Amino acid sequence: MAIEVGGVEVGEKIWHNGEIKAWGDANIHVMSHVVHYGSSLFEGIRCYATERGPAIFRLGDHVRRLMDSCHIYRMPVKYSRDEIVAACRDLVKMNGFQACYIRPIVFRGFGTFGVNPFPAPVETYIATWAWGKYLGDEALEQGVDTCVSSWARLAPNTFPAMAKSGANYMNSQLIKMEAIVNGFVEGIALDVQGYVSEGSGENIFVVRNGKVFTPPLHASILPGITRASIITLCKDLDIPIIERGVPRELLYVADEAFFTGTAAEVTPIRSVDRIQIGEGRRGPITERLQKAFFDVTMGRSEDTHGWLTPVGD
Repeated sequence: MAIEVGGVEVGEKIWHNGEIKAWGDANIHVMSHVVHYGSSLFEGIRCYATERGPAIFRLGDHVRRLMDSCHIYRMPVKYSRDEIVAACRDLVKMNGFQACYIRPIVFRGFGTFGVNPFPAPVETYIATWAWGKYLGDEALEQGVDTCVSSWARLAPNTFPAMAKSGANYMNSQLIKMEAIVNGFVEGIALDVQGYVSEGSGENIFVVRNGKVFTPPLHASILPGITRASIITLCKDLDIPIIERGVPRELLYVADEAFFTGTAAEVTPIRSVDRIQIGEGRRGPITERLQKAFFDVTMGRSEDTHGWLTPVGD
């Protein structure tokens, strides 16, 4: 069942190393390696309330990315992909959610006082909570105001951008905080070459002359699961989709632009640096893709790509 903590509905039970614990008992030591050195890898996954019951969106793909992130950081996980998939499904069911956010996280616990992570034990947790529209309830239609951040995204061969690492999100926090204090909802980071990379926690797409453009993986972006889904949906809908370097100025002359992500889903961008994008609200191509995305995730259309994993009875 769910309980309320700090005004948020959270799952009463948390999965920890194969055991079920109460929310309040899921604690770590202050000297855990992750607290001092940021050694965590995690995922954000959504479970949707469909007409046939709760179903988790692209669960297997999210768990694979988690395992890939851990592999990059030499962090061995004792559990198989199938075991983590099953644990996510079981936890959603146990906590009684119809729709929720799922957070598997793997990190290094207490075991060493230095940078060397190898002596520290690897801990695996999964938590669930209710999370609404990440950028606001009206954002899906009206769009959000954004700015280009003064903070660049990760440089190649410094941090692995393809790993969803807690340490990478210190960069994201700088981008987000700068945007908020300057009156914007979200920031857009450039890569070290000056091309568009991504938002603080979202991938980005730009529409121009009926074509959809999105930065490639070498622009220091996270290989987003929702991003990959939108690329597939563009192909399904015969919308031209191009992965290539996106210059900053293309943002200002775009017909439409939108963010994608597990939390953000498909959120239109209505302005960049106080320059209006298109009509200043959700555009027609964004709306088509948004509808196709939610039709799949909400179970209103056929799941032709096998993206939904039913939680089960």
